[in-house]
Amino acid sequence: MRHIFIVLWMLFFAATPTLAQVSVNIGINMSSYPELVRVPGYPVYYAPRQNSNFFFYDGMYWVYQNDNWYASSWYNGPWRFVDPEMVPLFVLRIPVRYYRNPPTYFYGWRREAPPHWGDHWGNDWVQHRRGWDQWNRRSAPAPAPLPVYQRKYSGERYPQAEQQHDIHQQNYRYQPRDAMVRQHDQAPTVQRAPASSRQSREAPPERNQQSQQDGQRAAPPSHPPSAPAAPRSQPPQQRGEEAQRSAPAREQQRTPAAREQQQPRQAPVQHEQPAPKQEQHGAPHDPGRGQGQDQEKDHDQGEGHGQGRNK
Repeated sequence: MRHIFIVLWMLFFAATPTLAQVSVNIGINMSSYPELVRVPGYPVYYAPRQNSNFFFYDGMYWVYQNDNWYASSWYNGPWRFVDPEMVPLFVLRIPVRYYRNPPTYFYGWRREAPPHWGDHWGNDWVQHRRGWDQWNRRSAPAPAPLPVYQRKYSGERYPQAEQQHDIHQQNYRYQPRDAMVRQHDQAPTVQRAPASSRQSREAPPERNQQSQQDGQRAAPPSHPPSAPAAPRSQPPQQRGEEAQRSAPAREQQRTPAAREQQQPRQAPVQHEQPAPKQEQHGAPHDPGRGQGQDQEKDHDQGEGHGQGRNK
């Protein structure tokens, strides 16, 4: 049993920051434990001496203030907002006459009947809570016991929110029977803000559908396809050094034919090749042709001498 309390203590303090964020100041400040009287035929208590719509049902306190419902396990809060679709049925069924500070739109309604919540919250709420005002009055459950231990916690002795859970667990053994009350009791920190609660219910379906589609597009795939890991990239400087070191080795491994084929790509401008040896030194020597030329020269010289003598 001791280990169970230790675990609950750890879980409570882990959730304390979230609880502090959702608690709401609704303008009700009770200096001491209120007087509670049972509503005849209902498993509900109300506070006749308070100038507020203050009730107790199934182990929790319920307040209707500023067109919103709030709940708490302690008589002076902290209070947490309750969505109209999550208000317990027997809280909705409380007759109008037991609201000590009713809103103006309650006037004209039967005092022995519950408020016209369908007229106030609209058709969407009626569709969700159909049959809320129909039940067998003879089979109403017995009321939960009052947490009278809280009478000794008033004024400066009223515990802080982080202390209330332990004190309540040690002094109040009752477990809620209503399913909606259990949701509030077991997960008190999961609440929505009261601001614009009716606007969220009356929002057009096109806007809700568009927000859902945007969320689906923004959500990452739950099971991304597995892909082979890409090779690790190297810094540019390191790649350049490795390329310089590997260039001579690749040059040695190439065959002469490959180097000749690659040479025009490396040096696109070709230099003039020296002319063949026979083109630089003239045609090859012909012995017969040389002798004929010598004879022609001698003949020319003989003709020259003859002409000189004739002169």
